Amino acid sequence: MNVLLLYPRFPKSFWSFEKTLELLNRKAMLPPLGLITVAALLPQEWNFKLADRNIREVTEAEWNWADVVLLSAMIVQKEDLLSLIREAKRRNKKVAVGGPYPTSIPDDALGAGADYLILDEGEITLPLFVEAIERGEPAGIFRSNGTKPDVTATPIPRFDLLEFDAYSEMSVQFSRGCPFQCEFCDIIVLYGRKPRTKTPAQLLAELDRLYELGWRRSIFMVDDNFIGNKRNVKLLLKELQPWMVEHRYPFSFATEASVDLAKDQELMDLMVACNFGAVFLGIETPDEESLTLTQKYQNTRESLSESVKSIARSGLRVMAGFIIGFDNEKPGAGRRVVEFVEQTSIPTAIFSMLQALPDTALWHRLEKEGRLRSKSANINQTTLMNFVPTRPLEDIAREYIDAFWELYDPQKFLDRTYRHFLLLGEATYPKKGKSSKKKLDWLAVRALLTIAWRQGIVRETRWQFWRNLWSLYRRNPGGISSYLGVCAQIEHFLDYRELVRQEIEAQLADYLAEEAKLEAAKRQGSKRPAEVAKT
Repeated sequence: MNVLLLYPRFPKSFWSFEKTLELLNRKAMLPPLGLITVAALLPQEWNFKLADRNIREVTEAEWNWADVVLLSAMIVQKEDLLSLIREAKRRNKKVAVGGPYPTSIPDDALGAGADYLILDEGEITLPLFVEAIERGEPAGIFRSNGTKPDVTATPIPRFDLLEFDAYSEMSVQFSRGCPFQCEFCDIIVLYGRKPRTKTPAQLLAELDRLYELGWRRSIFMVDDNFIGNKRNVKLLLKELQPWMVEHRYPFSFATEASVDLAKDQELMDLMVACNFGAVFLGIETPDEESLTLTQKYQNTRESLSESVKSIARSGLRVMAGFIIGFDNEKPGAGRRVVEFVEQTSIPTAIFSMLQALPDTALWHRLEKEGRLRSKSANINQTTLMNFVPTRPLEDIAREYIDAFWELYDPQKFLDRTYRHFLLLGEATYPKKGKSSKKKLDWLAVRALLTIAWRQGIVRETRWQFWRNLWSLYRRNPGGISSYLGVCAQIEHFLDYRELVRQEIEAQLADYLAEEAKLEAAKRQGSKRPAEVAKT
């Protein structure tokens, strides 16, 4: 069996970082971990080829070679996924589809022509697919019916299928699921509220494989909440730390975690000792009433600003997510997000309008209330809300555009980044051994020179750039490389904030025009027949 694994293209988004990646001659931030895990779960006597559409096109030779085309996608990849399914069917290929998007909205993939839907988690449903193939069944839908797999049996992903040089970072996964119950989140729908983890030995075997294949850069731990099972995470970190020492720190790590990380100093120290350098926090909003309403109680127990600062002072750079459009939100929510980001000096703040994702508690509540504008959703930052909010959508959209524009003003971004790295400089880092010496990376040197030229000479940030760099050299010299890497992000955000403004304003104009038509129709309907005839 020749299996062609296809990963659909992402649209331009907050995380696509095209302009930043260009500096390092990379094509994409992260590889398709799900697909290479699928390849490891399928019979190893089958043959596999992987084409990631985010780094290159599918070749004619690959299309001709394939017996089965297998795709996986998130909701944001919807357009390219459906296009690829239709193209594969045009070529008379059998098509199998899985991943979070088809699991949430299976009818879309079926409508595009998919033969097999391999839904939920592949450890359970892929064997059902293989059995169907062996029986010669031409189609099928395979579900786990609520059963969650034991991920301690998940094999090492087929990292060998990846084109390493195309990616900025590598991906590994330790756990699935999250213990919390945020109303808008689809992670607990897809993976459950009981975090399941691999064993430390399993994850170390994956790192061994990456090391053997020559990877020596950053690794993103893609867990939706890395610390969901704190006991198991600490067991992992206690075994990872000596592995890192023995291998002379070949990798740096980043991950996602809940804000309650700030309450566990031991855990933060262990992460830093293992060379974790950054963590993404789902803060969502500084408005406690909105957090309570959306059942994100874990963010209401301690001061959010103090939690952010505590994590940064422990040596972990903070990235964070924010949302506007919660029910009963008071006017000025966008301004309050900007003020919080400035107060806590978070450089990278992803800001989006709330979306009701399929099958979430929010989606079901809004459907019951008759407030869904669309049953599909898109978590990109260039999309209007897909439901009727409790305050005017126009007000929310205007606040969102203004806040996004201000967050990525070059001078404000540079200032936040500088202040954040001063906080990181206050960390008393756990002792680490010497890192292995790495070859001089001329691409990195060229990228740094480009950043210095654009931000330190061409733009209005020129004095600020050199002043901050000199101050950081005196106060946190070890953080300069990482600092410049974060500074490079503004190369992406300068273009992206313009795209956000254009897209949201265009959609808002369409929305307001449609509302005006509906209002006019209502007025017409309320007139007597004679009045309607006159008008």
